[in-house]
Amino acid sequence: MFSFQSMHRALLLVAISLSACAHAFRPADFPTTEGLYRAGVREYQKKRWDNAVAAFEKLTLDLPARDTLLPKAYWYLAKAHVAKREHLLAAQSFARVTESFPDDTLADDALLGAGDAYAKMWRKPTLDAQYGLSAISTYRTLLAIYPNSVLRDAATSRASKLEQWFATKDFDTGMYYLRRKAYDPAILYFRDVIRLYPNTSKTRDAYLRLVQAYRAIRYREDARETCLAVRQIYPNDRDVSAACAAFADSTALPSS
Repeated sequence: MFSFQSMHRALLLVAISLSACAHAFRPADFPTTEGLYRAGVREYQKKRWDNAVAAFEKLTLDLPARDTLLPKAYWYLAKAHVAKREHLLAAQSFARVTESFPDDTLADDALLGAGDAYAKMWRKPTLDAQYGLSAISTYRTLLAIYPNSVLRDAATSRASKLEQWFATKDFDTGMYYLRRKAYDPAILYFRDVIRLYPNTSKTRDAYLRLVQAYRAIRYREDARETCLAVRQIYPNDRDVSAACAAFADSTALPSS
């Protein structure tokens, strides 16, 4: 048998449950898109991310294609996904702002947000670089489409960081092959660092290891040309001078 206290506790739990249901956020309860938008912003500001996502997802489906609230709905939807660490969904929502409303004031902000969301999914250079490629492409798109954006410096800085990561990834792969005396693939990776990421800290090292690889397989002319190029870029570098000492006064390279 239930005691009075047990019954009271059960009734209290039922009342709490009913109260929670009564206050549950349901986008369908809002008869107008303007009302739902305002409610979604409130939920976002209160950090009720699930409710915000529900509100703005419905708005992106219900609003007409040219409605002025639509880019804002996509923006808040993306921001809510960021808060939930749903970075791919965030990137996709940010992208919709720029794709559908390229002249909107949020368009360049959305590109930066999309780039940041992709970048967060590439956590270190040694991992698969798919999302890193998406991130750097997005930053470069911002720079190309909105060259006068106030976000230009931020996009440039973040793209440069990713370039450093890509250069590191390719350089480390080149070193992997070089240590195993697989010189042809090593050369390809070192040349990619030089060609694709010329302004990174790995460029100098790639030149030096490229000279080393050429010398190992007796590609004397390639080594000579590489030394001529790297000396022009790093004229006072001691390591460069040492690696290319054979070319100081002649075009011949002695055997390794």
